[in-house]
Amino acid sequence: MATDFIVHDEQDHVGVVVVEGVSRGQTLKGWVMATDETIEVVAGSAIPIGHKVAVVELEAGSTVLKYGHDIGRTTAAIGRGDHLHVHNTKTKRW
Repeated sequence: MATDFIVHDEQDHVGVVVVEGVSRGQTLKGWVMATDETIEVVAGSAIPIGHKVAVVELEAGSTVLKYGHDIGRTTAAIGRGDHLHVHNTKTKRW
């Protein structure tokens, strides 16, 4: 099975896209490193390589976990399979 994204920790809300050309509606296959499991999500939009894809639904104002750590908060609701980046997520520092 080809891997389209990688999730590091089983508690993570996001995975990192590791392939180019992800388009809306595409079924993505992910690998959860901590548990050696695979998961699938349907891309809600085009997602560039190296960017994050949500693997859970997140409400506006939610904490986002990556590598098992808090990496910021959402500024809008984010659906499972949606692109998660600076347009809908912000650091909690300011």
